[in-house]
Amino acid sequence: MSAAGPVVAIVGPTASGKSALARLVAERLQTSIVSVDAMQVYRGMDVGTAKTPASDRTRPLLMVDVCDPAQSYSARLFQKAARSCVDDLLCAGRVPVLCGGTGLYLNAVVDEMAFPAGEVGDARRARYEALAAERGPDALHALLAERDPASAALIHPHNVRRVVRALEMLDEGVSYARHHEGLHERASHYGTRIWGLTMARERLYARIDERVDQMVAHGLVEEVARLAQVGLTAESTAGQAIGYKEVLGALAGRCTLDEALDQVRLRSRRYAKRQLSWFRRDARVRWIDLDETDLEGACALVVGSLAEKENTHGAL
Repeated sequence: MSAAGPVVAIVGPTASGKSALARLVAERLQTSIVSVDAMQVYRGMDVGTAKTPASDRTRPLLMVDVCDPAQSYSARLFQKAARSCVDDLLCAGRVPVLCGGTGLYLNAVVDEMAFPAGEVGDARRARYEALAAERGPDALHALLAERDPASAALIHPHNVRRVVRALEMLDEGVSYARHHEGLHERASHYGTRIWGLTMARERLYARIDERVDQMVAHGLVEEVARLAQVGLTAESTAGQAIGYKEVLGALAGRCTLDEALDQVRLRSRRYAKRQLSWFRRDARVRWIDLDETDLEGACALVVGSLAEKENTHGAL
């Protein structure tokens, strides 16, 4: 664990108000925000990822706009770059404020996690992708089930990207299932105070629906069309992001825009449930019910926690 600290992390489901709270906390502490969002790393993917506009950034926002959507970006690469940001802030006497809903990326930064060294060879990945293209995703999933039944049980057969990654990990001697089983039981790398936002489900779903409407009003369709012109496809990692995949389908004529937006709302709700399940498995998370307090009250709780003593695991 790092001897320096502390680090603050603000997590929770999509549309819960994480970014707004992080801005309040960072302003109060006069520090920077480190995004832990797997899709905000991509340049040009602004509206659909709810990336804080530059005009609204009262404090520096780090780990956004890191790479182009056509590039592949992994948790291992994110870990290295984000920890560098955190370490720089700590060395400057600042309290880093991590904010985002990608649980794996948060754990990669604040916990002792080791990823397989080196990039997976293009030839190996191409072989698995060719198998899926020639014989269908079920055949690829069957190969994973034969080699690693536990991992296959965790991944939908048609999630080709994740099945390919699980097979790549096996080739590197790592089981996808065993790798993910221990994510919430690892030693801490930093002294991290993790705060989670929650609210009544009906209110959260209404906020999700409102956010989708706002994204359309702020140019989501135009953003996706612009990215498609420079190579964004539904098969790429970035193109799988909620909002982008569906609008790409509408632009290609596979569905109407209204049908695509209905799917965005549905996928966003399902994603919110998965996010809550992930963070609720982490005993370190202190939950703030936004039905019981507002963002100013939440900010006071987060900032006030910095006076509390760390326990031996580096968390409250």
